[in-house]
Amino acid sequence: MNRWWIYQQERFPLIAHGPLIAAFSASAVSYSALLRGAGELPRWESYIVAFLVSLGSFLLLRIADEFKDAEEDALHRPYRAVPRGLVKLSELRRIGVAVAGVQLLFSGWLSVRTTEDGIGFHEQLLGLLAVTWVYFGLMSKEFFARDWLKARPVVYLLSHMAIMPLVDWFATGCDWVPSGAGMPKGLSWFLAASFCNGVVIELGRKIRAPEQEEKGVETYSFLWGRSLAVASWLTAIAATLGCAWMAATRINFEMTVVQVLSVVGLIAAGLGAAFIRTESGRLAKLIEVVSGAWTLALYLMLGVVPLAAKACSEWS
Repeated sequence: MNRWWIYQQERFPLIAHGPLIAAFSASAVSYSALLRGAGELPRWESYIVAFLVSLGSFLLLRIADEFKDAEEDALHRPYRAVPRGLVKLSELRRIGVAVAGVQLLFSGWLSVRTTEDGIGFHEQLLGLLAVTWVYFGLMSKEFFARDWLKARPVVYLLSHMAIMPLVDWFATGCDWVPSGAGMPKGLSWFLAASFCNGVVIELGRKIRAPEQEEKGVETYSFLWGRSLAVASWLTAIAATLGCAWMAATRINFEMTVVQVLSVVGLIAAGLGAAFIRTESGRLAKLIEVVSGAWTLALYLMLGVVPLAAKACSEWS
């Protein structure tokens, strides 16, 4: 078990990813309930399933990366878990199958409903899960166009970030499917914010100082230069803010969302400008940290906080 603890610390640190995924999934469930105008809080089961399936989806993405990058890691990054022999790809494959099984089990559990005629079933939730699986499968095979995509970093980035709104779509379904109300109108801007935020995270974790660049590792600072990479990161933050503002108008929470996210956005802009001037490795690491802080703020402000505020006002 110790080697698996080491693996998760290196490749999928739960202490870092857990809170972000919890905010991600809870926001989706809460935002859906707010759009529906639900008179009560979502079911606790909805939050649990949304979190577990989202966590599983991101873990599957990490496992898929281990397979996709196996040759490059062996050549350029022998210190990573798989090439140095800490874990085997065959073991990761079995874990991936088990994770998918858990996702199916919990999705099926939430899909069961009791009716006057007996036990019913919400097929839509399993359909949403199937959509994410199909897209995940295509991503795992690089859409059968690996060389073409690798030669076009922007297309590669955008095609892979499309998984984010699909996972979020499932998470929102953990609220609106069991409610029987159908998918609420206005969900598209929330999903668009999720897509743009995925770009923020991906760019933020691949911007590095010159001394941090590794041979064979195609970071965006290496591919585009640090100025363009930072500008792209800030553009993605601005796009996320725009989508978040539109999503917030649907739940009458736009001013608070814009105020909070603007503060984080200004911090990101100052950090980006400082990094371009100094090319400091410490600042490059902070860009990744701020990407996480931006993500946490985004999802808390788009779902959890407004739902909590609504609940408090109704109870008072």
